[in-house]
Amino acid sequence: MDAIDLITPTTLAFCSAFLFAVSVQVQNLGLKYGHNRLGALISILGSTVFYWLLSPLFLQTWYWMTSAVLVFAVLGLFRPFLSANFALAGVRYLGPTLTSTLASTSPLFAAVFAILILGESLTLAVLIGTLTIVIAVGMLTQRRETKGSWPAWALLLPIGAAAIRALGHAMTKLGLNTVPDPLFAGLVSYTVSLAIALIAMFSRDQRIYRDAKWSPGLLWFFAGGVINGISIWSLNTALNLGSVITVVPIVALSPIFTFLLGFLIFRRETFTFRIILAMLLVVPGVILIAIAG
Repeated sequence: MDAIDLITPTTLAFCSAFLFAVSVQVQNLGLKYGHNRLGALISILGSTVFYWLLSPLFLQTWYWMTSAVLVFAVLGLFRPFLSANFALAGVRYLGPTLTSTLASTSPLFAAVFAILILGESLTLAVLIGTLTIVIAVGMLTQRRETKGSWPAWALLLPIGAAAIRALGHAMTKLGLNTVPDPLFAGLVSYTVSLAIALIAMFSRDQRIYRDAKWSPGLLWFFAGGVINGISIWSLNTALNLGSVITVVPIVALSPIFTFLLGFLIFRRETFTFRIILAMLLVVPGVILIAIAG
């Protein structure tokens, strides 16, 4: 089997999930130095710089004359800036447990948008596999922390974040149908995201920048952003080659890789029966989706 034969939507989705988990762990190292809000901006900057440095290798003039530019630009308006803010607001009102569990429903929203926007079809095998992965990720992301009481409307925050991310996947696939270049998709969306983040951060609290001092944490954030950019490149390539319905559930396995990295390398996690059961559920779910894809 040639190496090119191994480049399938499933393997690319796995790669994206793993790299996103690495990005999370790397940026967590930056949080030790503070700069959490500035760090988010630096992370987006790292991703944007990564794509622009590669642009001479792939960018073609005719790309800018297509409708895909508008699709990718609109995507950059709300992801990751809006989805991340929804998720953070969810943690504030609901706590990390319920927020993470509800956010793990993103593959279900992705299936709905893929059917409505792209006309993709959902088979029984993919449906069962997706539900299995959603349940497994929900189990894995549960923690003991709970919030005493919260308003019912706050449930819409993590659900909204999940829906926004899912809509972003469908929009990416829609744009790639016009310009099948995963790097261009990342270039446009992250450039717009960086502009939105700069406007929002400077208009909100300029003291963050006036009082910011150099620390190694900024490098960790930047490195995490570059890794995240590669993760999105891998995800976009998977979407370009495959379908949203079969790719997104695999990418949703990122918390599994985050846990494994935390356990094996960073020594911040421990195995429990619930975690073992969640990982056992993942295997058949992935197999069902991979076979169907």
